[in-house]
Amino acid sequence: VAMILRGKNKPTYSPFVECGDNVIIINADKVRLTGNKWTDREYLRYTGYPGGQRVSTPELLKQKSFNKHIKPGYNPLFIKVVKGMLPKNRLGRQIIENMHVYNGPAHPHEAQNPKVIDINTIK
Repeated sequence: VAMILRGKNKPTYSPFVECGDNVIIINADKVRLTGNKWTDREYLRYTGYPGGQRVSTPELLKQKSFNKHIKPGYNPLFIKVVKGMLPKNRLGRQIIENMHVYNGPAHPHEAQNPKVIDINTIK
């Protein structure tokens, strides 16, 4: 997904330009992690205040995605994982906005005629 967002699968790829495509991920609620990764893996973030280091697990981030107050198309688990694969600069923050993640098969982007891509076939 990060490769498609960056545009590395295109012949016109340039590392300093946002030339990737928008990516829509559906059925995100069916993601599986093996072993104890749901509870043992930890993601850290810092609020900026003293003692403000917060720890979250994939299980907690997945539960947050079902919260009705989170805007549609935003899934904290996928955002955290894919953001780690993008550049850590303005371009990376701009690129991550092109990814939309939905827990079910329905999404409001049908008017854009999205193509189905099997991620396992892309190299």
